[in-house]
Formats: sequence, C-alpha cells, structure tokens
Amino acid sequence: MHRAAYLFLLSTTLLWGGNSVAGKLAVDHVSPMTLVFLRWVLAVLILLPVGWRAFREDWPELRRHWLLLAGLGACGFTIFNVIFYTALNYTTAINVSIEQAAIPIVIILANFVLFRLHVQRLQIVGVALTTVGVALTASHGDLGQLLKLELNFGDAIMLVAVVCYSLYSVGLRLKPAIRWQSLMLALSFAALLTSVPFFVWEVAAGRVIVPDARGWAVAFYTALGASVVSQIFYIRGNELIGANRAGLFINLVPIFGTLLSVLIVGEQFELYQGLALVLVLGGIALAEYSGRKVAVTAHVTGSCRSHHV
Repeated sequence: MHRAAYLFLLSTTLLWGGNSVAGKLAVDHVSPMTLVFLRWVLAVLILLPVGWRAFREDWPELRRHWLLLAGLGACGFTIFNVIFYTALNYTTAINVSIEQAAIPIVIILANFVLFRLHVQRLQIVGVALTTVGVALTASHGDLGQLLKLELNFGDAIMLVAVVCYSLYSVGLRLKPAIRWQSLMLALSFAALLTSVPFFVWEVAAGRVIVPDARGWAVAFYTALGASVVSQIFYIRGNELIGANRAGLFINLVPIFGTLLSVLIVGEQFELYQGLALVLVLGGIALAEYSGRKVAVTAHVTGSCRSHHV
C-alpha cells in the first residue's frame, strides 16, 4: 500500500515541479489570472467525458456534501494558486519557497487540533530535514541569505495560501464516499466558479495577456498535468497514508522544480541542489519509517481488539 502511495506522491510533486517551470515559461505569454481561469476551464472539459456518468450517479451524495466540496475546490485548487501568483508580485521566490515549506507543519498542527492525530519524534525530525532542504534550494546554497530576508505584503498573503492548502489536505479525510471521477469533477467545477471573479478583475483592470501558442501550451499542461492527473494522484496518496505523511512530499516540489529547470530551461546544476534533494528525500524516508511503524502498530492493536471482541 505505502509503495503505491509513494509512487502517486512522487509523480504528483514531479508534475507540480513542472508547474513551476511552466510558470516561468508563461511570463509575457499569458497573464496569471487568465492562466488560472483557463486551467480550470480545460480541466473541466477534460474531466466531463470521463466523469459525467459517475457524477450523475453520485449526485445525491454530492448534493449532501456540496458545501464541503465547494470549500475544498476553492481552497486547494483556486485560492492557493491565485495567492501564489499574486504573492510573487510583492515578494521573492526565496520567501515563497520557504513559506510553502510550512505546509507539512500546518497540516500536522491542523490534524492535531481538529482530529487529535499525534506525530512521532522521528516525523518531526523528518519535517525539519525537508525544510532545511527547501531552504538550501531557495537560498541557492547560501543559508546566510535567509537572515537578510524582509517580510512584506506578499509574505503575509502567502501564509494565507499555506493555510488554504493545508486545510484542503486535512479536509480530504472528510470527503464523501464517491468515485474519484465524481470527486475531481465536483472539485474542478468549484475551482472554475471561484476563478471567474479573479479573471473578471484582471479583464477590468486591463491586465489580461491573451495566450499565444506558448501560453496555450502552458495552460494545457497546467490543466492536464498540474491539475487533473496530479490532484488525482495526491488525493489517492492522501487516502493511502494520511495527510500528515502525504503532506511532507510537498517539500519535493521546489527540488523537482529546480532540477526540471536545469533540464528544460537550461539552468546550471549546482552541488547544493543535489544536497537539498538528499536532505528532502532523507527527511521523507525518516518520517515515513516512523509513520509506517505507528500505522502497523495501530493496525495490529485494532486487529487484536477485534479478535477479542
């Protein structure tokens, strides 16, 4: 089970790392809010032929949980990306990467506050190692740069984005028992609807950049790879090992993003990038070792109790 989860989550973070490269390639070829809007228009169009039948059959359950699903789609799919793009206009990529590394920490805290889920010491050490790996990547190998960082409006709203995605990850445990096609279509509909006001604002402000050929290519990638496929994989990985353990894989995103920039954009590979990858993977392995032991112990204890009953 955990091997399948690792495959899903590694694929997810690789696709999200590619989204960082796509964001670089999108500059001056499609405007941010237009990209978010097109991303979910295309995602819904991709999912409709796949999921419409399941959506209709699951409609009674979807209708009962529409508020939860709307909140998950808005928080995890639209608001996070809108704030992420906006924050980059006010603060640096270093700040954003460091702040994004707080997502696993917020997930752990939210799970404890809401569901009283405890975390083991080795998991905390694992989270710390992955955070150091992200910091090393963001600071280009010079951790001393972090002391010079200045906080501003962009950093403040990025923390809102971190909370949004953390609540989305934790909230997935409350999703109704429906097929993945129905779930993804419902979440994507919610994301599309909540992206409309941001797109309208960009049009009204005269900031729209109509996508050219590269802009459309980026939009299709973000829709299929970074939205549909990656979110299906993330939700499945979350189901298999839980939000606390799945959330830690998010810290691979800036690492994969950097490595893909080397391969696709032609940036130079540096030694610190390799060290950061080792730290993040080592932190995940350490946390997973602890998490698996706890999961196995809980399963055995539960089985014994059931047997005695």
